[in-house]
Amino acid sequence: MSSKSASIHKSERSRAAPPPGGIVDCEDLLSALPHPILVVANDQSIVFANAAAESFFSMSATVLTRSRISDIVAFGCPLLGLVEQVQATGATVNEYAIEVATPRFSGAKLVDVYGGPLPEEPRNMFLMFQQRSMAQMIERQLTHRAAARSVSGMAGVLAHEIKNPLSGIRGAAQLLEPALTDEDRALTQLICSETDRIRNLVDRMEVFGDERPITKDAVNIHDVLNHVRRIAEHGFGRNVRYVEDYDPSLPNVLGNRDKLVQVFLNLLKNAAEAIGEKNDGRIIMQTAFRPGVRLSLPGSDTRVSLPLMIQIEDNGCGIPEHLKPHLFDPFVTTKSSGSGLGLALVAKIIADHGGIIECESEPKRTVFRVLLPMQRTRPAAVPTTRET
Repeated sequence: MSSKSASIHKSERSRAAPPPGGIVDCEDLLSALPHPILVVANDQSIVFANAAAESFFSMSATVLTRSRISDIVAFGCPLLGLVEQVQATGATVNEYAIEVATPRFSGAKLVDVYGGPLPEEPRNMFLMFQQRSMAQMIERQLTHRAAARSVSGMAGVLAHEIKNPLSGIRGAAQLLEPALTDEDRALTQLICSETDRIRNLVDRMEVFGDERPITKDAVNIHDVLNHVRRIAEHGFGRNVRYVEDYDPSLPNVLGNRDKLVQVFLNLLKNAAEAIGEKNDGRIIMQTAFRPGVRLSLPGSDTRVSLPLMIQIEDNGCGIPEHLKPHLFDPFVTTKSSGSGLGLALVAKIIADHGGIIECESEPKRTVFRVLLPMQRTRPAAVPTTRET
């Protein structure tokens, strides 16, 4: 898209004959998108703005296309750095939680920004904004922290105020058992089994109160995924077909191998349970390098690169719509016998590794996506794609 074509008014285009074959003009397509779209030239002047961008920036397209990108956002806005990065590298870049402030509205709007060069006009680049509410962005980036903090204090109280009395109750039941009839002895055994169940639940919750830094080392994520797949194949997921789509050049993760095994074993188990007894059950395990993904650290201007993507996809029944906003909260589960702590613990472990976890779900397709920082050393190559 050239600057000249971008400046053509809509009224003039409407009088032109439709393109042969009914092909939609690129500018018409951008105009129809519900998200704000800007096209920026090499000199950072704006050459196109769709209707959604006019609404977002509270400026007309005429005013926007007479401005440079630095004229419409506050000084030091991370958006300017993103524009410079795309223009310097020619690569597509995604940034989460950018605060965009302009002279036309008070405060700042929190957005995800996607930027990249236009294929037909590499001198120009596009910017697409997806506005997020603060609650949505906190859920996306810091869900794991909320999950941990919401039960960490409770875990400490439960450990002290419940586990000790439980031991006394269980001991008393065991002392009474020899003097009781067979019928009454069954009741003391019930007391013992229930106290054991409660104690195990409290033990699981205590993990959330552990704020000690984890021991990290260079970990080959493909070794972790191969290990959990073997466990699944010989256990809970023996009837599922596994598809591995790995990037063999992926660098190592800086993390704790045992805890990463716990994370992906949990995700694989959830996927297998969602598939159930389906004859065509399939789990796709994918890794990829996403160099443009960065995350804002809470309370800091620092943005951490999270280029390592690990994805677990299943073709099960999907996640109910009403549970999606609370998926990583403690005690949220669709399982009749589940405690609802599995995904909350997964989110905490990923947070301890400096990463984030996301979920997309619809019937017959649920994806859990983990984004992690990397260790600079290179792992040994592994098979790129394989089915089992």
